Amino acid sequence: MTTKMPGHYKGASIMKCTRCLNSGEGHPPFPHEPPMSNPNLSILLVNDDPAWSDRISGILRNNGYINIRQTSPGEARTVLEQQSADLLLTAGDAGLALASRVQQLDEMGDHYTYTLLFTDRDPQVLLDETADNGIDEVIHPAQLELQLLPRVYAADRLCSSLQRMRQENRLLRQNIASLEQRNVVDSLTGLGNARYLRQRLADALRQVQARGGAICYLLIGVQNAAQLQREHGGDFYDELIQAVGRRLQQMVRPLDVLARLDDRHFVLVTLPADLQECAPSSFKRLHDGLNLKGFMTTAGDLRITAGISLVGLDAKSLPLEADTLFEEASQLLADSYATGLVTAKRMPAKG
Repeated sequence: MTTKMPGHYKGASIMKCTRCLNSGEGHPPFPHEPPMSNPNLSILLVNDDPAWSDRISGILRNNGYINIRQTSPGEARTVLEQQSADLLLTAGDAGLALASRVQQLDEMGDHYTYTLLFTDRDPQVLLDETADNGIDEVIHPAQLELQLLPRVYAADRLCSSLQRMRQENRLLRQNIASLEQRNVVDSLTGLGNARYLRQRLADALRQVQARGGAICYLLIGVQNAAQLQREHGGDFYDELIQAVGRRLQQMVRPLDVLARLDDRHFVLVTLPADLQECAPSSFKRLHDGLNLKGFMTTAGDLRITAGISLVGLDAKSLPLEADTLFEEASQLLADSYATGLVTAKRMPAKG
């Protein structure tokens, strides 16, 4: 009998008392409690021979296991699709073929079925990790009476641990997904992320519609981003983007909304009192601060080619969807790259 266990397994040592070691005398076995079986462990016995399944079932039921089903290899997939099992006991070549199909079912259902195969084939071959056949443990048929219960007890403990860890992992993924849904901070720069931008822009649109004023929406792009990534690698580029974010923070006002959209775009939203302030000249300092002064990095003093597109609007242009601003600014950015200037547009008033 050979067992395949995740990770490294260290067998338990056999201990004798000091008197026995010194005298050579035997010693009666230490009293111990039989292992506690889990009556809720779902066990499926799969074999064409009902007598084999009845024999296994009788041994298991006499030792506390009650959730036991029996079926044939031809019906096993259907039975498992209807209700999964924690422990699968099967035999021979038909059982080996079944194990691979069960492994596929587990992948689809985010489940793990511990598979114990009775066979006289070489266990080292069957349990080799490169075989990837879904077999967790092998017992020689001649060792059934001796090895069945110890191996089932071991599988019982392992299944309980695996199912608990899978449940904890599932809850952890749910918590991470929930946190990501609420996260409004860009992890690389510490600025707001795209979700933060949408929230703050929606607030700004409601404020302007209710109280007046204007909105300046600026899309800031790094034109030579792809070239810098190719020449210096991803780690350097992350360092550069962090430096760009810090410089932008230094040049904007505390109440302005600054966010990073993606690897090559930032957005700045300001709320001037009048639409006349949404002009390219108002943001020339920002454009020059990105293009005329290099950034100190581990790769040296490097320069970026930045473009800025500006979309301005006031209450006369509302109501307006945020996506409309995104699209207008994206179209204008190409002109900024081509001219080396801040390109601007004012949204027309609603009829």
